[in-house]
Formats: sequence, C-alpha cells, structure tokens
Amino acid sequence: MAIRRRKSGQKRIEKHFLRFRRKVSKAGDNSVEHIQENLVERIDNARKVRLLILEWMLLVTAIIALAVTQTFWYRESYAVESFTGGGTYTEATLGKVNSLNPLFATTSSEKSLSRLMFGTLTATDYSGHTSPSLAESVTADETGKVWTVKLRSNLKWSDGEPITNKDIIYTVHTIQDPKVNTAYSSSLSGVKLEESDGNLIFKLPTAYASFATSLTFPILPEHILKDVPSDKLLENAFSTSPVTSGAFTYNASQAVGTEGEKVVYMNANPANYQGKPLLDSFAIHAYLSANDIKTAMQSGAVTATAELDATDDDDISSNSIIKKQAALNSGVYAFINTTSPLMNNVNLRRAIQKGIDLKSLRAPLGDEMPLDYPILDTQISGLSYPALPEYDPNSAKQMISEAGLSEGAELNLVTVNTGYLPTLADNLELQLTGLGFKVNKRIAEPGQDFLINVVRPRSYDILIYEIDLGANPDLFPYYHSSQSGGSGLNLSNYNNKLLDALILGARGSMNPEIRTTRYDTFLKYWVEDVPAIGIYQVDMTYFYNKNVRTFPDDYRLVSATDRFNGVESWAAVRAIKNRTP
Repeated sequence: MAIRRRKSGQKRIEKHFLRFRRKVSKAGDNSVEHIQENLVERIDNARKVRLLILEWMLLVTAIIALAVTQTFWYRESYAVESFTGGGTYTEATLGKVNSLNPLFATTSSEKSLSRLMFGTLTATDYSGHTSPSLAESVTADETGKVWTVKLRSNLKWSDGEPITNKDIIYTVHTIQDPKVNTAYSSSLSGVKLEESDGNLIFKLPTAYASFATSLTFPILPEHILKDVPSDKLLENAFSTSPVTSGAFTYNASQAVGTEGEKVVYMNANPANYQGKPLLDSFAIHAYLSANDIKTAMQSGAVTATAELDATDDDDISSNSIIKKQAALNSGVYAFINTTSPLMNNVNLRRAIQKGIDLKSLRAPLGDEMPLDYPILDTQISGLSYPALPEYDPNSAKQMISEAGLSEGAELNLVTVNTGYLPTLADNLELQLTGLGFKVNKRIAEPGQDFLINVVRPRSYDILIYEIDLGANPDLFPYYHSSQSGGSGLNLSNYNNKLLDALILGARGSMNPEIRTTRYDTFLKYWVEDVPAIGIYQVDMTYFYNKNVRTFPDDYRLVSATDRFNGVESWAAVRAIKNRTP
C-alpha cells in the first residue's frame, strides 16, 4: 500500500516538472522572438534617431555627475577638521630631573614638571595678570598687610584625598624652614599664616600690594609628607613618585643613557579642578644639551620645545614645524657691582653708561626687544621714563680720565653660557677695551657652582645676567639694600637709603597713583646712579609640530612656564566632524 502511494507521488512530481519545462521553453521562445522583433529588426530605426539618443545619454550622465558633485560638496560644507581628545604631547626641555618635588625645581625640566603636575593658590592668567587658581578668592585689607585666602571647594589630590587648608599651612611652614633650601623662601620671609573661619590668613611684616604674586608656590600634600623631617624631604620617595594636584598625574620615568637624560610620563588628571585635559598623556623629555633638542625636533622624536633660540630656526628645517615667539617679563642687564674697588665711583659708572653703544651691543639679538629700564611698560601704565644719556665715547673717555682711572685698569666681566649672553659679553668686551679698560672676561656654566662662587660673593665688576621681572613691578629683590650680598638678588649691591624708602613705599601702597609717582622717582635715580644698564627683554621661542594645538598666540607670558596656562585644551589628535547645517 505504501509502495503504491510513493509511486503515485513520484508520477505527480514528474508531471508538474514536465509542465514547468514546457512553460520555460515557451517563455524563452517568446523572449527571443520579442528581442528579434523589437531590437534587432529596429536597429535601423535607432540609427535615424541616434542624435536624440546621444543627447539623452549625455543628459543622464550630466545629472549623475551633478548628483555626485553635490554629495561631495554637501559633505565638505558641513564637515570640519578639528582637534579631539586623546594622544600624547611630548615636550623637550633642558636640564636634568633630579627631583619631582616642586619645591626643589631648579632646572627648566623640573620647573615644567612642577607647573604641569602641581597646583598653586594663584597663577598668571592668559592676560599676564595674577589670578586665583586653587584659591577661590584672594583679598587684602586696607593696610596691605593682611591677606585672606579662601580655597575652592571639592579640590582633590590625584590619590583622591581632598586638598585642604592643612596642605597650604604645611607647605608654607616647609618653605619657611631654614633646613629647606627653596627659591620660594624669600617671598614668604616673615609671613605668618593661620586659619580662621575656614579661611587662610596671611599676615605680612610690611605692606605688600602685590602679595598675590607670592602665592604662586606649589602646594604639597600634608597627608603624605607631614611625618617626613624637613632635612629628609628631598630624599623621600615623593621626589620620585609624587601625588599631584595639577593637570597631569605622575605615571613613570625612563632613563635614557647613563648621563642623566630622562623622560617623565604623565597622565591626564581627572580630578583637576579645571577639568580633565583633552590629551591622554604628556611627556617631558629632559635633554642635556640644546643640540640634542634640535636633533629631536628635526627627527620628530618630540612634539615641541621652548628651549631653543630664534636663531636655531635655520637648524630645524622642516615643513612640519612651526615657530612662534612670545615676550616674557624677563630682562637681561649688565649689572654693575657698585661696591667693587673699581666701580664704587658713580662717575665711572656714568662714563661707562655714556661710552657703551647700545645699538651696536644689541645688533646680534635679532627680534629681541630693547630694554632700557627695570620696569616694563606692560607691568604698570602711566610711568614717565627719564631720558638716557646719548652715546658719546669721547666724552666717556674724558670722564674716565677725570675719575682718576689709569690706562689699562682691569675690569672683571662675567656672564653665563646660555642664549645670547656670551655674544653680548664678547661685544661688551670690545667696547670696554675701546674705552681703555683691560677686560678679564669669564663665561661660566650656569648652575650651583656659578651661584655659590660668583653671584653670592659678587665676584665681578660687571655681570651680564637675566632676571625675572614678574607680573607686577617689584624693585625690592633687585635694588633694596637689604638684598645685597649673600643669597640676595641685589646683584649690583646697590645702596641708596632714599630709594630704599621709595621701594618700600611703592611696594606697600594700595593706591596705584602713589605707586606710579614713587616708581617715577626711582627711575630717575636709577638712571643717574647706574647700578645696571638694560640690554633686552627676553623672548621665548616655541617650536612645535603643526599638527598639534598648543597655547594661543595672544597669550601674554610672564615666565616661560606660563605657556602651560590652559594646557587642558592642548590637543594632539585631529578628527573630521560634521557641523550642524
């Protein structure tokens, strides 16, 4: 029975299949007949209308081309290349990294790391003025001797601990500890700090209208270092693996070779109060020579550097590198040691002032701006700058003779081997020799040995040197008699009791008009007493890869590390994004 049903089913399938084949065959015959009738037999007719067919084909082709063009145009019109998050920015700096503790930062490499990893109560903003940073507010009383600082809320260290007033108090006391040798000590000398109603109260020994600029010291974590003896602070593990509070956190260090070259890697800090940076990471490659930095820039091993001069442009020949310059609030002066046996005669100093051709001296400086005075016009407005004596070598020689100076008197000229300073020393040597001096020129290597053996004992008659002028004018460190000798910065050993009073009066006055009047008087005496001769204002030359975003061109920088203002928006990765029509 089952076999009969199976055979019956097979016959039905075969019957349907034969029927399907007949239909396919008939459809094929019809198609051939249709093509023969409507295409092959009508080819002759197509020849008669070939121009019309060609026109239609061209029209269709044009329409398709326009559609494709419009698609590309639309995409380009609403697409823009912009920077996005991610990537690593590597900057080449000069000098060894001996410590990551920011209180001990002395080299350019260490100062850059300090600025990237550690927050400060105040900082220089994009306009070159001092503004609150970790501090929410900084206010002074009417005397200028009591300053109140309030911290921002919800500040955190990179380990998640809160940044509190205890951290500030610990840092200030550490800076003031005589066992801790740090550059911030002088700015906090004699300052007392206490906490009141959640605020920090700084009490100054004398009024200081620009005390906010003294609050740019880096903050240390009290919860990490409170039990470390001050004389052991530099040796502590914190100096090699710190907890941070700035835009970036410490990741790792890598030694390059055996001479001290090093790369320090940092990651974006999500706890940064200004927001997590766009960059994933930042690296500081600390080189030991400018030539090594040039090579690294040429090869693309680093992204940028602020350690080269404008004259190095010819040595970095690459279409992918951009150069820009920014003036700093720093100046190079020829400081005259007013207490040396040779230069303690003011008439001799005036003779040198008149006998130096500043135009010729500055000739090799390129784009550097001339600087004639100890105060920049960007620091304070309304000053009346006194006229400088005109260059007159014959008159200068006559004044030298009248000062009782014998022909060939020995003059010790010193500078450091950095930037344009050696060239300036060479030029000044020639001019002083022309005035009748026998010049003993010394070009020393910068570092602790130079500071200890030359600067502190004032072992020079003339010192060509660069100093930081700050965001606001403050003549106290460089020209007040209390800062002469030793570790003070009065490099001229200048001593004028009248000007001491003027300096303190200008420094402490909360009235801008009074400060301007006192600075006017100071400048008049400064030109007459000749404790120094201004040469030029320092520029920072920044070389960087054209495919990254760095600090804007219109930023005003007080110091070189101010280039890191707004580092949160720096970027190293580009992407195509569509704009909203």
